[in-house]
Amino acid sequence: MILDATGADPSLVRHVEDRAGHDRRYSLDTSKLRALGWAPTRGWDDGVRAAIAWYRDNRDWWEPIKRSGGYRDYYERQYAQRLTAR
Repeated sequence: MILDATGADPSLVRHVEDRAGHDRRYSLDTSKLRALGWAPTRGWDDGVRAAIAWYRDNRDWWEPIKRSGGYRDYYERQYAQRLTAR
C-alpha cells in the first residue's frame, strides 16, 4: 500500500527476520479509551494515506532533520549496541 501511494520502487523493500514477541510489544489495547467514548476517526488505509500526504505537504519540517544527520546520531545512540551484538 505504501509503495502504491508513494510510487516508490518495490526494490526498496527489505525483508527482515521476525523477532519473537515484537508484535506484542507494539500492540495497543484501546479498550479503556473506547470505554470513555473514544473511537478512531480513520481506518488504517486512510490513516496511512493521510500520513503520507502530511509528509509530502510538510517537507519543510522533516527535510532539515534529514539533511542535518541528527536522526542518524539518535539512531546510532539507540540501536548501535543491539546492531553490533549480532
